[in-house]
Amino acid sequence: MKRYISFIYLLFTLASCEGFLDVNENPNAPIASNLPLSAKLSGALVSTSNQETLQINQIGGFWGGYWGTNNDGTNLFFDLKTYNGPSLRSQREGIPVWENGFNNILFFRLIQEEAELSSNHFYVGTSKVMQGWLFLRLVDFYGNIPFDEAGQGNEKLQPRYEDGQVVYQKAINLITSGIADLKQAGPVPATNGDVMFNGNVDSWIKFANTVKLRALLRQSELGNEAYIQEQLALISQEGSGFIQHHAQVNPGYLNTAGKMNPFWETYYRDVQGNATANYQNLRPTEFLISQMQDRNDPRLSRLYQAIDGEYKGVVFGNSDAGNPKYDRVNTSAFLGAVENGGPTGLFRSFNQPSIVMSSFESFFLQAEAAQRGWIGGSASDLYNQAIQESFQLLTVPAMEATAYLSQQEVALERAEDPIRRIIEQKWLALNSISSIEAWNDYRRLGWPEFPATAASGVVGRPNRLMYPETERGTNLEQVLAQGNDMINEKIWWSR
Repeated sequence: MKRYISFIYLLFTLASCEGFLDVNENPNAPIASNLPLSAKLSGALVSTSNQETLQINQIGGFWGGYWGTNNDGTNLFFDLKTYNGPSLRSQREGIPVWENGFNNILFFRLIQEEAELSSNHFYVGTSKVMQGWLFLRLVDFYGNIPFDEAGQGNEKLQPRYEDGQVVYQKAINLITSGIADLKQAGPVPATNGDVMFNGNVDSWIKFANTVKLRALLRQSELGNEAYIQEQLALISQEGSGFIQHHAQVNPGYLNTAGKMNPFWETYYRDVQGNATANYQNLRPTEFLISQMQDRNDPRLSRLYQAIDGEYKGVVFGNSDAGNPKYDRVNTSAFLGAVENGGPTGLFRSFNQPSIVMSSFESFFLQAEAAQRGWIGGSASDLYNQAIQESFQLLTVPAMEATAYLSQQEVALERAEDPIRRIIEQKWLALNSISSIEAWNDYRRLGWPEFPATAASGVVGRPNRLMYPETERGTNLEQVLAQGNDMINEKIWWSR
């Protein structure tokens, strides 16, 4: 993913350095000062979607109960499989969720500031919505983070941390402000650089409302009813509703190294058509396969290859790595366009869009909110729509979706605990698409009850990420004032 980040980072670094190379500057050079807002928005959206579909989705894949590795990949993703916080925060070998997240906030903040100078409400609004998205994501990973002093580049090298709940409220307010800007946008030019909604203001507002609903549901177990109802009223008064189609990014992926869809190129095939190491060694967990089989889930055959007519998973954490049943050849790999002979499953084509937020997540969020009595509508209808949307993405025929929904183990109206059933089906649908939401739902509700790592000597489960070495090196006083225990300290909204 670094190849995607590096260009945009250089672009925005140049934009933020006042007077940089202002003597004999080539007006035709592609630097930030002469790139239009459309190019900057495109770059920032691609950078954010890459972080979502690769880095963040990978963490969720392992910690959300979906992924493990076969015997041939036992030594891969070792830090994620053993909950090794110090290694995950490492500047050299760790996962830079913090660094990439705040870089992306800076990118959108610079877009906002430039757009405000010309009263370009479309770019102001979209940049505010995306900053809100990123701040919420960072709180979910770390807890207390900077907000007021964040995204200011070299002007604030030691930004002040704020309480995670306060940041959540400020991020929601920022999204609400972005909606107000979008409503003032007027006509959006065709060359808008919006690689997510192609300048469709209504879609941006629906997306913003859906992000807010997700943030409010994070707080479902806290008894914070007055605040939640206040915010739900604002969504209702705004009136646009929630997304019904995927929020997805496609800058025009090419069949060229470094320019393909990053999920495809990382987890499936390279430009020569060779299977990647991740494709060869990542496998579904036995728990995931059993849960799909218990429900006669037809998505199973669209996602994974059968081995002698059966689906074979692995144990997350490789507790029995010497057992040949967990060898590469004896476990079920992903299915993709090559194996299926056409575009189906998770890997449909090298130029498929990157899903930032799926339509089915939106419907599951609405179903849970309706079941709780937070919004109007039928929880059952919204739940059924969510599952049908998931089936449609994986090209499962509609008649199979109908049969699936009629089962005792699936039908919402037959559930003893409807909220739990919604979360279980949400978990099945978000598999490898937005896997991080499974970890978030588990921390919030304790469902689904997927196993913790089987790696020897590991106790507990991760509740957060540790603050990274890069932050400790420049802002240690603020870091030390926060908690930094990955297993025992919880995010403010966790149960």
